[in-house]
Amino acid sequence: MDRSILIRIFFLFALICGLSAQNKYPIVLVHGFMGWGKNEMGNYKYWGGKHDLEQVLKDQGFEVYVTSVGPISSNWDRAVELYYQIKGGQVDYGKGHSEKFGLVQQPKGKVYEGLYPQWDEDHPVHLLGHSMGGQTVRMLDYLLRSSIVDSSNTVEESELLGKAHDGWVRSITSVSSPHNGSTLSNFVKSGVPFLQDFIAIAAVAGNSFYNFDLEQWGFDRGEEEGWGDYFNRMKTHPAWGTKNIVAWDASIEGAKELNTICTANPNVYYFSFVTSNTILDSTSGRHVPHESMSYIIRANARLMGSKKAYFADGTETDSTWFENDGIVNKSSMFGPTTGTNGPDPIATYRESDLLIPGQWYVMGEYQSDHRKFIGHSLDEARFDSIKTVFIDHFNLLWTLPE
Repeated sequence: MDRSILIRIFFLFALICGLSAQNKYPIVLVHGFMGWGKNEMGNYKYWGGKHDLEQVLKDQGFEVYVTSVGPISSNWDRAVELYYQIKGGQVDYGKGHSEKFGLVQQPKGKVYEGLYPQWDEDHPVHLLGHSMGGQTVRMLDYLLRSSIVDSSNTVEESELLGKAHDGWVRSITSVSSPHNGSTLSNFVKSGVPFLQDFIAIAAVAGNSFYNFDLEQWGFDRGEEEGWGDYFNRMKTHPAWGTKNIVAWDASIEGAKELNTICTANPNVYYFSFVTSNTILDSTSGRHVPHESMSYIIRANARLMGSKKAYFADGTETDSTWFENDGIVNKSSMFGPTTGTNGPDPIATYRESDLLIPGQWYVMGEYQSDHRKFIGHSLDEARFDSIKTVFIDHFNLLWTLPE
């Protein structure tokens, strides 16, 4: 055979092997608003409900870590906490950020051993966030690839914020995430949206260990303080009047601000899972809950399916925002589109595609409400179908090039 043909065959074979090379990088799970860690709700799991999705995935051979960041904190604060939970060390929210919002920059109670201390550019991770967790992991990627300066234009001294950490994240996956915000956050005037969902879970699962993790605000739970008193005291905390809180980040205007700085990283692979559990009422043009939706979020779904929300410039959302999963508008889940720099690239995933970094791939649109897609309120058969979705996706993540 001609030598030039042999050389071409060799390089083609090398290319194919390179594209199919598997990585074994850890996969880090990040909960959403009002979420909790492994032991904060007794045996009731955020990832799986009465089932244990984390253990199911570990039994399949995946290296999986479950994190627990501030359930009502801003994406900045959550992302900083996420970094130190993975890497280890004393949480440092940054001098400039802490001065701006009046935070304790390095809360004494937030020191972590690290779930994966070897994390660096040679040992990257896959990040997967549900709901607001999808925003949080994008914020972490932004902080990792940036060198942040404080109000005096001095580079921050913290391990995370003071220098760029390129190549630490291999992929980002969002599940039912409000990339462009949730109109529910705009409608709920109390500043504490979606709480009936959480309260119902807490009543069933128990809440002795739940913590709002607001030590950076000087907000601690008293040793003898009942959960109800703790919860009611949290609702009146002055943090709700700032932009350093979930109510702002989950709003359509707050998400627009986040999308402006957290643009797609050209070195990271992006995936999104979209959920919806409402149907169009043709007589009114509104969306109403599907009969399979959890009862405790049906009121949310009706509200989101009938009302428009307004941006600061006076423009409003249109009827394409009505379809939702009871917590997040479907149109917001595909990927970020509202930043002032324009939308991130978004495409529908196909198995035949050669995946490229810097672009969102929509992994599918599922008829499921916000809670059920991560295993809540599911019988064994329906949980099996959900766990298959996660297993298949994790297998895909491990086929990405090293």
